Amino acid sequence: MEKLRGAAIFGQSGGPTSVINSSAAGVIITALGQDCITKVYGAEHGIKGVLNERFFDMSLEDPKELELLKVTPSSALGSVRYKLADSDVDDTDYKRLLEVFKKYDIRYFFYNGGNDSMDTCNKVSKYMKKVGYDCRVIGVPKTIDNDLFGTDHCPGFGSAAKFIATSLMEMYQDAHVYDNGRITIVEIMGRNAGWLTASSVLASAKGMGPDLIYLPEVPFDEAKFLEDLERVHKANKGSVLVAVSEGIRYADGTYVAENGIIDSFGHKQLGGAAANLARIAQEKLGTKARGVELNILQRCAAHCGSKADVDEAYMAGEAAVLKAVEGYTDYCIGFERSHENGEYKCNIKLISLTDIANAEKKVPREWINDEGNFVKDEFVDYAMPLIAGDSRTPTEDGLPRFARLKKVLAD
Repeated sequence: MEKLRGAAIFGQSGGPTSVINSSAAGVIITALGQDCITKVYGAEHGIKGVLNERFFDMSLEDPKELELLKVTPSSALGSVRYKLADSDVDDTDYKRLLEVFKKYDIRYFFYNGGNDSMDTCNKVSKYMKKVGYDCRVIGVPKTIDNDLFGTDHCPGFGSAAKFIATSLMEMYQDAHVYDNGRITIVEIMGRNAGWLTASSVLASAKGMGPDLIYLPEVPFDEAKFLEDLERVHKANKGSVLVAVSEGIRYADGTYVAENGIIDSFGHKQLGGAAANLARIAQEKLGTKARGVELNILQRCAAHCGSKADVDEAYMAGEAAVLKAVEGYTDYCIGFERSHENGEYKCNIKLISLTDIANAEKKVPREWINDEGNFVKDEFVDYAMPLIAGDSRTPTEDGLPRFARLKKVLAD
């Protein structure tokens, strides 16, 4: 197939991760090395940067700074949460995108994000096809939630899982200091899928993790929760460590942490599950209890990054460019695992954007115990290879030396 010649644009979207910039490095460095790609642009704040004609000329960046993106957390180009309407309902944004693409001869569109971002990618791809504009569109996966359909795992999950397991091991040490222990409930990100909360079991596999784990895949039963707490509290002479997902909900669908705020994608904003449950435990059981919310530390803790995750995130960005240059379009990069001589290996696959957009992958029910309050060894076997190795950020005066981009706006 004859190579398509023209410019490429890359954008980041949704919640940041500690390795999303490694994917950015993979896209940008690889694209700059392709003779058929005439310019490489980085969109400021994702799709909004394209619509507002705010994007950077990545060829003007210092190559050393682009390399440092691999170990720099968050979204270096700026992220966004912006939902494109269906083009059949309102094609205003799409006409503007087409206008910008034509003006800058953009023939390659790479978008880095999770479920909602793949929906954006899918809509852009379908519209460009409909109007006959030749443009290769490839999604680059990203989400600490690990809930993208069709891929074994997602860039960002391994590092977040490593941070969570490490933090739970550290909290375990703290929780067992006193002779009159207390209940500590740790709230972990995850709206409808409990992959991150389940990763706390990696700490338990080392003998220093939670006694109880509650995922959104199983309806939350408050009475059963209190029974579990009381049982472990007596057995452990007071000390109980619990991991709960922010997305746990009762059988009627009500979130334990629901606060009534709705975001631009129609998602209910969550936060406070641990605090609510700690209050309930203290009132009903008459024992000391506290809630701990890890919050954004889960997605930006590059100091606890997984080398496997960093390397695979870069590989996803690199593969997106190479596949697009080969002629593929309307796909998202995915991972599948294999084993060579007993060693874990991550391989690239392509997933249709139509299939991946807005679909969710949840923790298999068979990986959760029958009582719904812990995770089985199958999850440990799944997750351990993803947290392997230590990612090291260079330091300057004892502090991390993150990438410093010039961000020169394109003419």
